[in-house]
Amino acid sequence: MIKKTFLIGLFICCPFMLAAQLTYGTTGLLHAPSAEMQKDKTVMIGGNFLNKEITPPGWYYHTYNYFLNVTIFPWLEVAYTCTLFQSQHIGIDWKVGKGKFTNQDRYFSARVRVLKEGQFWKYMPAVVLGTSDPYTESGAGQVASTDGNGYFCRFYIAATKHIPVGKEEIGVHLSYLYNNRVDYPLNGPAAGITWNPSFHPQLRVIAEYDAKDFAFGATYLLFNHLHAQVELQRMKYFTGGLTYKIYLK
Repeated sequence: MIKKTFLIGLFICCPFMLAAQLTYGTTGLLHAPSAEMQKDKTVMIGGNFLNKEITPPGWYYHTYNYFLNVTIFPWLEVAYTCTLFQSQHIGIDWKVGKGKFTNQDRYFSARVRVLKEGQFWKYMPAVVLGTSDPYTESGAGQVASTDGNGYFCRFYIAATKHIPVGKEEIGVHLSYLYNNRVDYPLNGPAAGITWNPSFHPQLRVIAEYDAKDFAFGATYLLFNHLHAQVELQRMKYFTGGLTYKIYLK
C-alpha cells in the first residue's frame, strides 16, 4: 500500500509522454503493443511495480521488473527485462525464504517497423512486428513454449494511425497477439486509443483492450527525460513505473 501511494503521489505531484510499455520494457501502450517507435538512438532504463493481476498465472504475488531498452535504428528496438521471483516460486519453502525476492526471470524483446506512418499514402498506418520472451531454455529449449520459463512469451503485429480531431490528435492502435502457452494463451486482437491533449502534450491518456483485459492509464514526460506510467488493469488493479530516457543522437 505504501509503494502504491508513493507512485501515485509521484505521478500527481510531478508534471511528468510518450509511448513506453513499461510492463514489458518496450514501446507500446499500457499492456498492449502499438506501432509507435522511439527516436533513433534512444536508450531507456526503468523499473515497475507489477500487480499480480497483470502477470501470467503462477505469479500469485505482486512483483517488480527492471529493464534496458535501446532503439538501435529508427526501425529496430531491442530490450532486456528482468522480473523478480519470490522464494516460494522457485521451490524454496515459504517459511524459510519468508517470501523474499531471491531470483529473477530474464527475457529479450524486439520490435521491427516494416511500414512508417504515411509512407506510401497519407492514410497509411505504421506497422510493427514484435516479440517478447520468444524462447525458453527449459527442457530442450522451445520457441513459443507451451510451458517452461517463457512466462512473458508473445508474438504480435501492430498498426497505429494518428488522426487529427480539431486541435487534438487521437491515436488508434490495433494489433494481433499470439503465443502457444497452456497457462497464459494469447491468440486474439488487441486495441487501444491514446490522446495527447494540445494544452499539455507531455500527458498521454490511454484506454486499451490487451486481448485479455480492459485497462485505463496515463503516461507523463518530465524534462524530456523522466517518463512515468500508471495503469489500472481491469479498471481497478494498479501497476506503475518510472523510466529515464537518454538520447544518444
